[in-house]
Amino acid sequence: MVSRVDIDAALKQLLQPEFFKDYAPNGLQIEGKEDINVIVSGVTASQALIDKAIELGADALFVHHGYFWKGENPTLVGMKYRRVKALMDHGINLFAYHLPLDAHPELGNNAQLAKKLGIEMTGPLEIGNVRSIGNEGVLPETRTGDDFASHISKCLGREALHIAGSPRTIKRVAWCTGGAQGYIEQAVDLGVDAYITGEASEQTTHIAREAGIHFFAAGHHATERYGANAVGAWLSEKFNINHRFIDIDNPV
Repeated sequence: MVSRVDIDAALKQLLQPEFFKDYAPNGLQIEGKEDINVIVSGVTASQALIDKAIELGADALFVHHGYFWKGENPTLVGMKYRRVKALMDHGINLFAYHLPLDAHPELGNNAQLAKKLGIEMTGPLEIGNVRSIGNEGVLPETRTGDDFASHISKCLGREALHIAGSPRTIKRVAWCTGGAQGYIEQAVDLGVDAYITGEASEQTTHIAREAGIHFFAAGHHATERYGANAVGAWLSEKFNINHRFIDIDNPV
């Protein structure tokens, strides 16, 4: 068993939220029990994840997508009220880390996705930014676009959208998990063969075709399943507490 204060301090030291301008508060979003023995991790603090955490007797929940986003209605009504009430009624602490979890060089979403896909990280997507939200890397072997699309789909268990903007084979890639399709132009500037993210917009197809780059949208949820799990496992090992990652299926 470990105190909430110690968990909070360890996460702040690990993920360094003070270096990020984010869309929501990073850290402890809802205060629960003082002592933590069971922590559940997941991608989004949805009602389904909260219900599972309650079922498992969790004292804390660690997620990538928490609450209190900029521009969000601040009132605790409806869906948000039910979620927050369920957490508070059961004394479950809610820890949420957004961009800092994407960027962590070992446990973050991007680093973990690279590990899952077998990509060797070689640098940041944002040139000169040591805390870049995305990364650049190389594949262990050159692949065709169709072959790499099949590889991504098999690894993530979700069919990836592939826009073949170029007939060339793929060796150098850039990627950023989640809804980062807007970074495709930075990938083009790096001169990579392909860019991987979670989502696609209407204009993404045209950029890929006209810039001559392979583009892969592998799912917002599917690309971000791994960071929260890795941090939860890290907390479990560091503090000798129980951890369980719960994957609430999401096709987006």
